[in-house]
Parts: sequence; structure tokens; C-alpha cells
Amino acid sequence: MSEGVLAMAKLDTLAQRRAGAQSVKELLQDARQFIMYHVPAIQNSPLQVYASALLFSPDRSLVKSCFREETPKGISRRTAMGGQWSACLQTLKGHSGSVNSVAFSHDSARLASASDDETIKIWDATRGDCLRTLKGHSDSVLSVAFSHDSAWLASASADHTVKIWNASSDDYLLTLDEHNGSVNSVVFSHDSKWLASASSDQTVKIWDASNGECLRTLEGHSGMVRSVAFSHDSVRLMSTSTSPDRRIKAWGASNGGCLQTLKANSGSASVAFSHDSKWLASASSFDKTVKIWDASSGECLQMLKGHNGEVRSVAFSHDSARLASASDDETVKIWDASNGECRRTLRGHSLWVQSVAFSHDSAWLASASADRTVKIWNASSDDYLLTLDGHSGSVNSVVFSHDSKWLASASSDQTVKIWDASNGECLRTLKDHSDPVRSVAFSHNSKWLASASSDHTVKIWDASNGECRRTLRGHSLWVQSVAFSHDSAWLASASADRTVKIWNASSDDYLLTLDGHSGSVNSVVFSHDSKWLASASSDHTVKIWDASNGECRRTLEGHSGMVSSVAFSHDSARLASASDDKTIKIWDATRGDCLQTLSIAHVFTPILALLKFVPYPIQDLRIINVKAQP
Repeated sequence: MSEGVLAMAKLDTLAQRRAGAQSVKELLQDARQFIMYHVPAIQNSPLQVYASALLFSPDRSLVKSCFREETPKGISRRTAMGGQWSACLQTLKGHSGSVNSVAFSHDSARLASASDDETIKIWDATRGDCLRTLKGHSDSVLSVAFSHDSAWLASASADHTVKIWNASSDDYLLTLDEHNGSVNSVVFSHDSKWLASASSDQTVKIWDASNGECLRTLEGHSGMVRSVAFSHDSVRLMSTSTSPDRRIKAWGASNGGCLQTLKANSGSASVAFSHDSKWLASASSFDKTVKIWDASSGECLQMLKGHNGEVRSVAFSHDSARLASASDDETVKIWDASNGECRRTLRGHSLWVQSVAFSHDSAWLASASADRTVKIWNASSDDYLLTLDGHSGSVNSVVFSHDSKWLASASSDQTVKIWDASNGECLRTLKDHSDPVRSVAFSHNSKWLASASSDHTVKIWDASNGECRRTLRGHSLWVQSVAFSHDSAWLASASADRTVKIWNASSDDYLLTLDGHSGSVNSVVFSHDSKWLASASSDHTVKIWDASNGECRRTLEGHSGMVSSVAFSHDSARLASASDDKTIKIWDATRGDCLQTLSIAHVFTPILALLKFVPYPIQDLRIINVKAQP
């Protein structure tokens, strides 16, 4: 029977991926629910499919309608079954005590359940089969969690212990036994390195998931701790407690320090220097604000509020008088950088806006959107001058040539387009990449255009005629970022293969491979005097390199999350970096000293596990299919 359930699930999934044939899709969905609902009856008495399964299906079931003539004729009084299927797809029976917790594996193939019967059960989430029963706790099991690679399963118990199990066998690997009270909740960090547990002993513990060593004990709650949750960058940990404490606490996961007792929300950022190097702007994702900072003192000068969605990108005009911001609310806003006043809101995109850029004379503003268009706006009015419509995929990057004549756009449709910035005419479509184009950059003499792609290559194009002059091969994974030196002689590329390459912009040869990062390199930029090159990496560091010989001059350490972006000030004296640890750091580019750390998350946004209680023991575990109402 389980094979039949699996086969129907696969058929239903395949049908949902096909366009059209709505009636077939509806029939398959109904048939799948029919089988899953009647599994016990069909397994025990297969011939009862017609005698009972059809009778006890909803009146509007398509399967029931198709086989209505097969129902027994001798039954005169029939139970009213209602019009629609129940939201319950399966009832998984097997526990002999209350079921306290469930967790899906991250591939959604398995489901784990924790019970007062002192066991954990792992189920096939599609067929409902019990794959294994894990025994080892001596009291109720209160919580379960899969690691993010779905290889391990952790369980928390009233017996004061946490156990880590091999999710593919019946064996437990480790027993963590340092709590002095019931362990109520357990969760893996998103990199699966750490495990956190919450206990009635009023503490939270962070463990090394590989060997079971207790790394930190977090003390501060005055009531039993009910729940824990890691942030998705594994930097912070949230915990909730009951009376008399009734607090949510935010902790630094790496050092165990209590950061805040929380009541509200905020988020993370990207950054841009003003062109006079006085100010730094940051875009916040969760609190929907833009902040302007004094780049020397780190003082927050302005908090710009007005967007109704995540702010994805910020850019200063070249005269440093205005600041543009791009948001998920489908708008671009232009702000007075000196006083924070919103001068205008530019509407016209039909999906989130991903990137903004000013022309070098500050007269125009370009925006790139997931609606597959680029728009050019008059930066001094509310009207957009042009809509550049031609890409068939999301527009990922947009940049003006340095003489402001052209605009280049990079798209997931595997093309680069060059547009006349004055009238929006598409002058050239550059087709040669075989995967999405992630980034584009003009040389400073506006002769060349470089593009970086997921196809592992960098291409250099003649901007005047669209001819591909060379294809630069050497990276072994996708290329994330490209940048020309300011004399246009060199080109730098940053890749997920953990390297930066410096190329001769006039030949196919790479001059240097900068190998030193231990994670993907996400951004690369030359200093304005072209002496130095900075790179930002997922290994939490920024490196500054001598651009002439590839020597790593300094490694800037201090971020606790991946570094996504770097930018030099225009006098090349300072460097700013933005990280998933929700901070911006300003560095002395010569010495490598951290001058300022600007915190973007005044309060952290937790996504905490929900604990639900019922007034009676639940001995059946039900998978609920919740559908949004039209």
C-alpha cells in the first residue's frame, strides 16, 4: 500500500509542474487524498474499497463521482459525509503516549515525533510508514530537531538529557547530560555546528554538535526556559521563558553574552559611501529604514523611514547631495542626504527593486527590478524618463558608463544589454553567456564592459559595438563580482571558488590568483588610486591586497557573519564592509584598524518555535494540510 501512496504522490507532483490540464490535476489530488485517507481500511480489507471507502468519502470527491456506480446497491440509508475532504491527510498511529513535538527533516522526506512514551519515531512523510522507533530516554521526550543536512536528530527529554541520534539508524551517537532539570526544547544552528537546549533549570546550553562538549551555559532567566531558536546566520540565539520571568532574551551564540531583552524587531544592511567620503549609508532589511552615518565618528545622523518593504540597495548621487534607495515595496525613494527629507517616491515597477545607480552627472537614476525591466528616471522629478523593457529574466545589476552615455544591464536571461541612456533605445544585446549574468562593470574610459556569470566565466565586451573581445576562463565556480581598476588596465573577479583573479584587461591572461579566503568571495573593489584591491568573503573576513603583486597586505577580522559587500572611500583612506552579522565596519585602509562598528540591528527579530498545549493527551499524530483561503 505504501508503494501506491508514493506512486500517486509522484504522479501528482509531476502533474502540478505541467501547464494546463486543470481537471486532471484536480482528479489526481483527489485520488491522492482518497488513498491516504483510506489507507488503514484498504490495507486491512482491500475489497472494502468499493463497499466502504467510496461510501465514506466526501460527496464532492471526484473519485467517488467517477466510481459512483460501483458502490453497494443494497444500502438504503447512507451517512452524510460532507462536501469536501478533511484537511487531515494522514493519521500516524504508533505512540502509546502524548505526542509533544514534531519536526520535518530539511529535505521534507521524513518526519520525527517525540512522545511521553519515552520514544521518538521517524516516519516516511509521503507514505506515513514508521521507519524506526528510537529508544533510550527514561522519561517523556519533549522536543526533536533535525540537523540541516538531515543526518542527525536531536531529542530533549524530561530525564534531563539531550540525545543526538543517527537519523538513518536506531543508534544514538551522544548523550548530553549537564542540565539539572527537564530539557524542554532543542535546536541545531543553521550550519549544524552547534546545538542549543532550553531547560527548566532556567538555563540555555550551547553544545558542540560533533562531540557533545558543552561550550557555554547561558544564565539570566528567572523562570523555566521553554524554547530556543537560532538566527539563520547562527550568530544569535533567542530564548523564551515562563513566569515569573516572561522574557525573550537575545544571546551572542559565539560568546554567550546576553545582548538584549527584546520587545521589538530590526534587521541587517548593505552600505555605500558618499562621494565626498563624509557619510556612509546603510539599507536595513527588516525595519525598512535607511540610515546615514558620520563616516568618521560612527554617529547615526539620520534614520530615513518611508519604505514599506525590505530596502535592498542604496546609492549616493555623485555630488553627495542625494541618496537613492531601492525596496521590496516596488518603489525607489530619493532623499536629501543633508537632512533626511524624502524628496520623491518613484513608482512604476511591478515587482521588488533590486538595484539603483546614479549617472555620473547625477541627472539620471537607473533602477533594476525583478519585474524584468530597467527604468531610467529624471533624478530631479517624480517622473521616470524611460522604461527599458527587453529582458526576459530578472535584472540583477545595472551600471552607467563613466561618460553617462550608456547604461548596461545584466540579467538572469543570460544576456547583457547596452542601452542609450538618453532615449532608452537598446543598442546591443550581448549573448554569449550560458548561465545567468550576475554583475557588470564599465571600464573607467567607457570603452570596455565586463560581465560576470554563473557559467564560471568573465567576458570583456567592446562597449561601442557589442563584440565579445575575450572570454576569461579560470574560475571553477560561478563569478560573483567584477571591477576594473581606475586606469582600466586591470580587471578583478571574485568567485565562489574562494579566489580573486586579476586579469590583464587587454588580453586573455590572468596576471594573479589571490588565494587566501576560506569561503566564497562575494565582492571585490579597487581603491580609487588602483594600488589596492579589497575582497569580501563568506569566511567572515575582508582582505586587502597589493594590486601590483597580489600580496595579501592585511586580513580584517571582526565580523561574525559572511561579508557581502565592500566599498572604498573616494580618497582611498577608508574601507567599509557590510556583513550578515548585522554590522557595518569602517576600517583604516592603510593600517587595517577597525575605526567604527555600526550596529544595524538595535533589536533582533526572532522566529521562535511555537509551543502548543491541549487539555488532553494526544496519542495520534496528524499531518495537517493548511490551504490559504482564496
